[in-house]
Amino acid sequence: MDFDVKDLVLAEKGKLKMEWAARYMPVLGSIKEKFSKEWPLKDVKISACLHVTSETGNLIRVLKAGGADVFLAASNPLSTQDDVAAALVKYYDASVFAIKGEDNETYYRHLDQALAHNPHITMDDGADLVTSIHSKRQDLIDSIIGGTEETTTGVIRLKSMAKNRVLPYPIIAVNDADTKHLFDNRYGTGQSTIDGILRATNILLAGMNFVIAGYGWCGRGIAMRASGAGAKVIVSEVDSLRALEAVMDGFQVMSLKDAARIGDVFVTATGNKNILAKDHFLKMKDGAIVANSGHFNVEIDIPSLEELSQSKKKMRDFVEEFTLENGRKIYLLAEGRLINLSAAEGHPAMVMDMSFANQALCVAHLVKKKGRLKKKVYPVPKNIDRQVARMKLKTMGVKVNRLTAEQREYLAGWKEGT
Repeated sequence: MDFDVKDLVLAEKGKLKMEWAARYMPVLGSIKEKFSKEWPLKDVKISACLHVTSETGNLIRVLKAGGADVFLAASNPLSTQDDVAAALVKYYDASVFAIKGEDNETYYRHLDQALAHNPHITMDDGADLVTSIHSKRQDLIDSIIGGTEETTTGVIRLKSMAKNRVLPYPIIAVNDADTKHLFDNRYGTGQSTIDGILRATNILLAGMNFVIAGYGWCGRGIAMRASGAGAKVIVSEVDSLRALEAVMDGFQVMSLKDAARIGDVFVTATGNKNILAKDHFLKMKDGAIVANSGHFNVEIDIPSLEELSQSKKKMRDFVEEFTLENGRKIYLLAEGRLINLSAAEGHPAMVMDMSFANQALCVAHLVKKKGRLKKKVYPVPKNIDRQVARMKLKTMGVKVNRLTAEQREYLAGWKEGT
């Protein structure tokens, strides 16, 4: 079996972490039982580019229980949990190519290795596999049934490819499922981003000016959690409706230019590039902390920060001190990469339970629909989205009402009014 992980000696620790996460992923567990009996993915080869965490490890187990042959690469150089990568290789017969802290050359070599077994399905977290196939492995396209995408950033890239008619095969935007973005993006990103910042810095958030760039579902979640910790939250947006929503949610809204002067902590969550740039660094107060919660490390203009600095040094794990020419210091967390997965462990298993349930069911859906889908970005089928919600509620012991026949008739009709 082909693999490239840090050390197989770490496997036992990783196995225990996966078992702990599985305890809080009952929906995925029930899908695993179903897949084990029905084998909906028999002989299907899957190439995955995902954050290699204990939750992802349990998703890989489900796919393999369904009969799939899985090759897994990391979707971010700093997000890999080396013990989980080792456990997947040693105990679960998965080919894994991921090492925490790998350089760019290794990262892209691992992507190539993940594609080496000529996949039928791709699973992306940022669209790197799809773009790699489009740019240099078009020989694989004819055998690919379809793919899934887990992130907002990746969906944006893939929709752009579809618009320009270069999307090589059908993709299901798992990120856009209600049982994904309403919970994973909001509650998962909110909690794990704050967790990453606190693990990296050990600062007290109470009383601090906490600036968030972007008020999508991730930004909303971060704002909610930072406010709950006592921070004074400031939101910066380009979308007038989202800015208005942030105001109505009780947060102060201003331009980044103005926020740069008063912020203590800055977090980007936009999916765009150079959000925090040279002009902002020049205005920041001494000791400002900057972090990113978007998928790629382009939201903070690190080259400009380095250009403005006379020196830099590592203060703590995941904390770099940049000293500007005027003596002011700016602290960059986790090299500008995803702070929640670089300095912490990513989203809690309880919320990833729904996201990865969507992933597993959407892969089975793609196999079932083989040859019948166009080269476009599809939403998660509503029946899958609702099924995941019902399953999650059941595991939580929560019951919901059902409409009576009379109520259904009333909602469907037009004759009965006031």
